[in-house]
Amino acid sequence: MVVLVATALRGGSAPRIQAAVAVSPPKHALAPDGPPLPTLMASGPNGLELDVPIAQARVTAIVYHGVGDARIIPLAPVGHQKNAGIITELSNLITGASNGAGPAFYVDGAGGGPETGSVDVGAVSGTRIYSPVDGTIVGIRPYVLDGSPHGSVLQIQPTSTPADIVTLTNLRTAPEIAVGDQVIAARTRLGTVIDLSRVITQELAKYTSDAGNHVHLEVGPAPAASLLL
Repeated sequence: MVVLVATALRGGSAPRIQAAVAVSPPKHALAPDGPPLPTLMASGPNGLELDVPIAQARVTAIVYHGVGDARIIPLAPVGHQKNAGIITELSNLITGASNGAGPAFYVDGAGGGPETGSVDVGAVSGTRIYSPVDGTIVGIRPYVLDGSPHGSVLQIQPTSTPADIVTLTNLRTAPEIAVGDQVIAARTRLGTVIDLSRVITQELAKYTSDAGNHVHLEVGPAPAASLLL
């Protein structure tokens, strides 16, 4: 977008028109912020269901990747894989696994372990994050990178699968959120996406037109996850 700026010259001459370039914010940053439409994003082997935690119009990309932790429970994405190979596409057509009912997503080879061991939901910093499940908040602690805190790690014990723990990072928790609170999927605000663009190189940026800020989600067994509190 070009903005014209008029500058008056001395001596009463006509104003000079100067062209100044104004950088327009990404379209996702302009979209209304608020609770997402309840939409299944992924499921777990025990019947766990994760909803999209960010207003759909604000999502820049959804990317699954490994995290190199043997305790992590692989997720089963729901929706359409945008970077699926021809074999996967054919398999989905035959089995009906990709029926367009869920959001579009990518699967990235970064990280160790199962390639769907975690999911990053991209959004510009400051975007509101809502609970992906019904459950109880069981842990909130600082998220430390290079010895400095950057937002929080928040853990939820799902009502439907209490043997699991859903962990979220890359967020600044809302002041009203506390351990012991009951949360509702796609309704309870947990916090906002923080800006880590000056702290780490974010893999999600490979799939977006911005710095790749996002909220990170992963699922683990409750006893193992409790060691993180």
